[in-house]
Amino acid sequence: MLFNSIEFIVFFTIVFVLYWFVLNRHLKAQNAFLLVVSYFFYGWWDWRFLLLIFTSSSIDYFLGHQIWKTQNPVLRKRLVLVSIVFNLCFLGFFKYFNFFVDSFIGMLTEMNVPINVYTLHIILPVGISFYTFQSLSYTIDIYKKKLEPSHNILNFFAFVSFFPQLVAGPIERAEHLLPQFFQKRKFDYAFAASGGRLILKGFFKKIVIADSLAILVDTVYNNPEAYTGFPMVVATIFFTFQIYCDFSGYSDIAIGTARLLGFDMRPNFASPYFSRSLTEFWRRWHISLSTWFRDYLYIPLGGNRTSTFNANRNLLITFTLSGLWHGANWTYVIWGFVHGLGLIVEKTFNIQKADSASVLVNAMRMILTLVFVAFAWIFFRSNNLSDAIYIITHMFSDIRDYTDPMAMSLKFRGVGLKPEDLLTSVFFLVVLLVMEYVMANDKLRTIIYPNPRIRWAAYYFFLIAIVFSATKNPAGNFIYFQF
Repeated sequence: MLFNSIEFIVFFTIVFVLYWFVLNRHLKAQNAFLLVVSYFFYGWWDWRFLLLIFTSSSIDYFLGHQIWKTQNPVLRKRLVLVSIVFNLCFLGFFKYFNFFVDSFIGMLTEMNVPINVYTLHIILPVGISFYTFQSLSYTIDIYKKKLEPSHNILNFFAFVSFFPQLVAGPIERAEHLLPQFFQKRKFDYAFAASGGRLILKGFFKKIVIADSLAILVDTVYNNPEAYTGFPMVVATIFFTFQIYCDFSGYSDIAIGTARLLGFDMRPNFASPYFSRSLTEFWRRWHISLSTWFRDYLYIPLGGNRTSTFNANRNLLITFTLSGLWHGANWTYVIWGFVHGLGLIVEKTFNIQKADSASVLVNAMRMILTLVFVAFAWIFFRSNNLSDAIYIITHMFSDIRDYTDPMAMSLKFRGVGLKPEDLLTSVFFLVVLLVMEYVMANDKLRTIIYPNPRIRWAAYYFFLIAIVFSATKNPAGNFIYFQF
């Protein structure tokens, strides 16, 4: 069930009415209702997935209590290791089994070693990477004594399966979200209105921008051998903004939907493309995942409180594994590895700090950071490693075409977007970037945001653009659903 579908609108309308107007006096009834509708929401894709999330929740709930009440440090460590191993094996089997088997077969084939291996065709359960990490952080935090175990199994199950963020995050920590299931919730108009604004912004990002840019991106990246030069550059730039609008749009809708139900969720993006260094970019991009890897992998490895060599090694391991988390493809691993190398270079030359008094220097650093991020996205978006290499080696192969408008226009024939649609997509993208720049700038925000006329004009503009784009572009899956 997609957020950008009629089914979800009907589903959430029914949920909202029953939640606030029928069950509002009974917290237990509200939580039980959230659990039921969350399982219904998740089972909409495939009811068999429900057994997986139920099993993961049950084991971590039981282990959480055992870890807490056990005083023996050796036994506590063994119990948390059971949780870690179970969750990672659970995730690894469904997400990476075929990947590693196929890679092994490919390696032997390259060595001319005859082999005949039957590979299981395992369906990847939607959202498994997200709820596995969310449930895993619960037992780890109990082991670290940062959190007490939940004594209400209903609330814990509702926390793990909370439908607004179940499929593609944000990955919420138990210490922040779980206590909210124990608190009486009252409808707050201002809080709900802020959620409504986030949902509107999220739909604008997804339907108006991401789905429009996807047409050209998919055409070029799904058949890269048919293109050279300028279309590849444009497709890469478009994907840079498509994935941001797609994923941050999902996060906005998820957080906004949670607010309509009285829950507060932490932001997942903070205008990442205005970052002036790669280090700053990772403080602003997919915040819930980057902080998860920081707290549960990078710091336990030793973080930067060790030798320079070990600190660089820790960075490289963390980002390579974060790339692998995204999917069973070597392109994701290389994407993470490239970001790890970039961060090491920044650290080595002490350029990770984003402080500068010069507007020109800040602008140059912002552009260079964006270029690096866009280059790395080539690996992320390519269907396989050979496609990524082809795109990189052919992006500027027809360099003379860049000075010939007629040649460039001919290159765009058959890429899926008409010239007017291309210009419309760019226009809406510029509007979004200007809006985000204004909201990120304290002086501009205090001048413009308090003005109700400007705000409501923006709301109506977003709404009209969403309706207009929804009638033209087919509703597309959210990119992070595949992870």
